[in-house]
Amino acid sequence: MTERKKAVFNWSGGKDSALALQKTLQENEFQVVSLLTTINEETLTSSIHAIPLKLLLKQADSIGIPLYTVSLSKEKKAYEQGMTEAVTHFKSQKVTHFIFGDIFLADVKSYRESKLNPLGIEVVEPLWGKTSEEIMNDFLKSGIKTKIIVTQADKLGQTFIGREIDSAFAKSLPDGIDLCGENGEYHTFSYDGELFKNKIDFKISKANLISYDFKMDNGEMKNYEYWQAEILV
Repeated sequence: MTERKKAVFNWSGGKDSALALQKTLQENEFQVVSLLTTINEETLTSSIHAIPLKLLLKQADSIGIPLYTVSLSKEKKAYEQGMTEAVTHFKSQKVTHFIFGDIFLADVKSYRESKLNPLGIEVVEPLWGKTSEEIMNDFLKSGIKTKIIVTQADKLGQTFIGREIDSAFAKSLPDGIDLCGENGEYHTFSYDGELFKNKIDFKISKANLISYDFKMDNGEMKNYEYWQAEILV
């Protein structure tokens, strides 16, 4: 029997991540030794989805794979430094692959490869090459239960916070919104389904409007506003 390659799964806690992990485990090509999530060191929430660390740990426990966290400060190079340290840690365990749940953002995939390949880590993208429609269909068939916890204010707004990702949701999206939210229109939290041994209990108390100033490659500053769920563990 061929020995499986050791891999780390880069875990966001959301629907695409859950779908990609479920697919990876079903195909059984890789031995997933750990989940990996980047954490805001001030808020103790995940960097993009703003999921509390306590809930991320509950997800990992229910899935049955340990969680490794990369704590990020506001320093510009914090992500690259943190990921380099993570690679060093996992290469000592003979890990050769990092798995992600990206769908079609070529610049994101290229960035990951440019940073990880020189360190001796191959990038794996189980969902890559499918359309958002195909991914959504696969997700709806997967049995994974997921709720929306973040929305881009000028795309979906506050009313979509707390919505379950189901066929009714897929049919209700406004024109111009990617079905899977791949352009950052929304982010999710997965809490039940075949991937999990136990359902993860949580509550959404309210949504807060969060504003970010982002420096573009040309030096210009751009403001983004998001509705972010306040999640109770």
